[in-house]
Amino acid sequence: MTVDALREYCLKKSREVTEGFPFGEDVLVFKIHKKIFLLLRLDVHPHTINLKCDPERAIELRERYNAVQPGYYMNKQHWNTIVLDGSIPSGEVKAMMDHSYELVS
Repeated sequence: MTVDALREYCLKKSREVTEGFPFGEDVLVFKIHKKIFLLLRLDVHPHTINLKCDPERAIELRERYNAVQPGYYMNKQHWNTIVLDGSIPSGEVKAMMDHSYELVS
């Protein structure tokens, strides 16, 4: 999933979704109702995203995909880091994004 496709998908979820760089120019953050649901690291390749996740589901995803890891710089029980290396189908990445969005909205 490209950065442009990811950004477009996030912004289409709701007119209330905002984006910004509160942590510096290397991390693009998407929020709904002032709550973060996705962080995109632009300074690493392949890019990574951090997504909020139900703790049990987080463990299942980590066991299923090598590209899903405990949340980098986040509460590892509630956040996953996903490496966008193409190993996870884009539909599954979108499902993870939807889950994160739903947890905070």
